[in-house]
Amino acid sequence: MREATSPDGRPQRRPAPRTAAVTAAAVLLALVAAPVGIGRALNAHQPLTGVAVAAVAVLWLIAVGLAATGAERSRRLAGELAAQQEATRAALAAADAARQAERAAAERTAAALTERDAARAELDRARAESAAARAGFDAERAGFEAERAAAEDFRAQVEAERAELDRIAEGVLPEVVKKLRRGATVDSALASQRKHPQYALLRAVGEEVGRGERLRAAALAVCATAAGRVQALATSMHAELREMQHRHDEEVLGDLLRLDHSTAQAGRMADSIAVLTGARSGRRWAKPIAVESVLRGALGRIGAYQRVRLHNASTAAVAGFAAEGVMHALAELLDNATNFSAPPAEVHVYVEEVPAGLAVTVEDSGLGLSESWLRRAEQAVSAEPLDLATLSAGTRLGLAVVGVLARKHGLQVSFRPSARGGTGVVMLIPQQLITHLTPAPATAPAPVVENARPALTPARPAPTPLPAAPTPLPGFPAPAATPATPAAAVPAPAVPAPAAPAPAPAVPAQGVPTRVTDSGLPQRRRGQTLSATTARAATPAVKPVRTGPAGAAARFGAFRKAALPAAPAVAPTADPDTTPDASPVTEKDSE
Repeated sequence: MREATSPDGRPQRRPAPRTAAVTAAAVLLALVAAPVGIGRALNAHQPLTGVAVAAVAVLWLIAVGLAATGAERSRRLAGELAAQQEATRAALAAADAARQAERAAAERTAAALTERDAARAELDRARAESAAARAGFDAERAGFEAERAAAEDFRAQVEAERAELDRIAEGVLPEVVKKLRRGATVDSALASQRKHPQYALLRAVGEEVGRGERLRAAALAVCATAAGRVQALATSMHAELREMQHRHDEEVLGDLLRLDHSTAQAGRMADSIAVLTGARSGRRWAKPIAVESVLRGALGRIGAYQRVRLHNASTAAVAGFAAEGVMHALAELLDNATNFSAPPAEVHVYVEEVPAGLAVTVEDSGLGLSESWLRRAEQAVSAEPLDLATLSAGTRLGLAVVGVLARKHGLQVSFRPSARGGTGVVMLIPQQLITHLTPAPATAPAPVVENARPALTPARPAPTPLPAAPTPLPGFPAPAATPATPAAAVPAPAVPAPAAPAPAPAVPAQGVPTRVTDSGLPQRRRGQTLSATTARAATPAVKPVRTGPAGAAARFGAFRKAALPAAPAVAPTADPDTTPDASPVTEKDSE
């Protein structure tokens, strides 16, 4: 039997083809034999044979059916057996597959267990490592905490030391430096700091500062001494040149005037060195000096004085003790203005009286100052003390000198752009240094005292205004003393003026010592060099070469034109004690 599938999908059993064929042949044969037997039985002649045939046919049919049925059953049973065997084999195969699967599963399980064990071991190892790492991290954290605590302690210690060093740097060291600069020793300067924990450091620093201060003081003393000697030489040479101007004729007068001017500039440089080193520079006058004389004295100390134009209508005067400082500061400003502007350009000086004092403005036509140079210039003239270490090689010293003099006398110096395209410098002289002079009446020339040498600047009648546009002699610069000498002190022919008043009482000449000591030795006046005094006392009087009014006007006209827009109608009489000199003597010379 074969299994077939019904339309509804259920399996159906079918007979095998051979069984079906045998069954069909048996049935067909039985169907053929049965009628034959039945016909013979009905035949009278052979009744038994027909019945037998029919019976045999039926039996055959039955036997065939039974055989077919048995065979079918056998075949069915065989098929079922085969199916069962197949099923058994399939079951066995399935069982084998199941066993294989179980084995594989077991193997996989074993592998999984192995992996699990390995993973567990790895996990345990990782846990152990993690625990070890955690322990190490805890140890490191503990160490870090300890280090942080140590760092905090160290930071606190450093902060304390820094605070202590700041206190030392801001409080102790400046006080020690001040004491050392005042001349104290290191032991006396550190007497109150002997129990200080940083005493060794303080002493080392104090010794270095003291050594540096000694070196600085020695260098400044050397520079001051050299400056004083140069000042003395310049003053002596200046006095000799002035005397030679009266003893020689006009053929050498121009050369003498040029030498006199160069000597005045050398004296200004020596004064600048003296100012920067803290030494005394110049002389002090007992009487106020007119602003006009101060301006002209400053002009006499620069090289390009011909390019300077003064615009002054003030009758004010500067206190005698500050006149030299103001004159020197103005000379430095004028020198800067002429040096930093083109040679053809003029430098204009304006004087204006303001409620705060006297404002002197110097304007040039140069290129002006950049922002950086303007800040440097303002810092140089500010109220901060001068630090010589900031003056490097090649640095111009003019503004540094102006700053020192400004701080000394209370001057205020400021910079601004000039309307002429350059730089304008305004120097404000405070009110406490300003006074006003009363013009002295013109007097007749004083008669010469018997046995006395004529003075370098003899008295003369009231001055006559010079021509508006005199013709200067070629190559004759103005003398250095002329800018600092009032108009009445200009040498002129001793011609009596018309309607001159009665002569004044005789006065001793400046070059002759009028006082003697208890031992009978001559005593020179303050501001007069010893060499000039002895030379004038020993040299016989030589009458200077005189020229007419036109010659005197031509000789000094160039400078007066450069110094003043118009000659004043009346000028005060020259006074040896109030007329500033272009190269005043130093403290060493005046002792």
